[in-house]
Amino acid sequence: MQEKSMLYSLEGKPPLSKAVPLGLQHVLAMFTGNLAPIIIVSLALGFQSEDRIYLVQAAMFIAGVVTLIQLFKLGPIGSGLPIVMGTSFTFLGAAIAMGGKYGYEAVIGACLIGGIFEMLVGTVFVRVKKFFPPIVSGIVVMGIGLTLIGVGADYFAGGAGSENYGSVQNMLLGTSVFALFILLTAFGKGMLKSSAILISLVIGYIVAAIMGIIDFTPVKEAAWFAFPAIPFKMGIAFEWEAIILFVALFLITAVETIGDTHGVTVGGLDRPATPEEVRGSLFADGLGSSLAAIFGLLPNTSFSQNVGIVALTKCVNRFTVAIGIAVLMLLSFVPKLAAVVSVMPASVLGGAVIVVFALITVTGIRMIARTNLTGRNAIILAVSLGIGFGLATAIGLHKDIFESYPEVFKFIFQDKIFATGLVAFLMNLILPKDKDEDGVRAEPFEKLDAEETA
Repeated sequence: MQEKSMLYSLEGKPPLSKAVPLGLQHVLAMFTGNLAPIIIVSLALGFQSEDRIYLVQAAMFIAGVVTLIQLFKLGPIGSGLPIVMGTSFTFLGAAIAMGGKYGYEAVIGACLIGGIFEMLVGTVFVRVKKFFPPIVSGIVVMGIGLTLIGVGADYFAGGAGSENYGSVQNMLLGTSVFALFILLTAFGKGMLKSSAILISLVIGYIVAAIMGIIDFTPVKEAAWFAFPAIPFKMGIAFEWEAIILFVALFLITAVETIGDTHGVTVGGLDRPATPEEVRGSLFADGLGSSLAAIFGLLPNTSFSQNVGIVALTKCVNRFTVAIGIAVLMLLSFVPKLAAVVSVMPASVLGGAVIVVFALITVTGIRMIARTNLTGRNAIILAVSLGIGFGLATAIGLHKDIFESYPEVFKFIFQDKIFATGLVAFLMNLILPKDKDEDGVRAEPFEKLDAEETA
């Protein structure tokens, strides 16, 4: 009974027979999500296999370090809660866009500055939170998902620019992974369901190996042991456009982190998170993201899927999570393992992540659905997508036509996520609130419908 109670308390050291499987469950849930953004960015930007192997190693190691800080605190940094950290998908679209324009070094610089910015936000977030209501945050998250769906589709077909793009072989392989993921998600239970992405990728990888379409040369050449984190190995540069875009996205992830912090305490401890816990989580997000940048990675933020595991199992024991994270960090010292992951065919990866990217879009829609989608909010959504997403898409397709336009115009509308988010932010500031929000009158659209009916 005492052993069991330890699992449901933050403190204590339950026996390894219970701690190991529960800890590994957290690693399985975050493993693919932690590595996929790095693999996708490295493929999109044409990194050499040596750099891809290093980044996979570093992603495992840094996620472990930042999670330990979140678990056990470093002064005011960290919540002291069982929150698992890892490489964020939120920044993927921006990383590909900015990396393609300025180089990956500019992405690293933007992540470093953005992490510091989030730590500052942690001290005053209550004051700035009002500028990012669900309608604004939801539009940005939905824009990220819509942008990434095209990336996922490209990988499904074999990866943009590949010699066999869209081949029957790639499409069948991607479809098989996609179908397996859907089956496991729809009909699986327990670990089968929670590890659906990992299982479908592993089986797809095995099938691809049997088909002979994986080049295992990097695996053969990789060493058995290497330190997984080298400061500034990927370089660093600072570009204002990238910095502004990433700072805006950090505000969105700050909202998500607050939600995850409350999710852990409500789901596992039956209480809301304290201000100190929320502040510590944001500090850990910021420090972890800047630390990740130093070692060449995208920002590290809280992982919602692991919050779901805490809510499901009620296991909030920090020692248990730390055991799983220790295994992850040990694996990061083995380049051969990282090489095995790095040579995964794009179509296998695409078969799984295309659904993940679509789910990011759905998450944004859910955030938007928390608002009253008529009147003011409907206008914000319509204008943001129409001008932000729509115009940015048009400019991207016809860059030569808009070449003579002012630099500030091109700066704003070169990236769909930034343009859409900026328009949503400004519209939220400019448009007056509908009086019905205080129960005074009906939304304009509802009033118009009533008049037309009469």
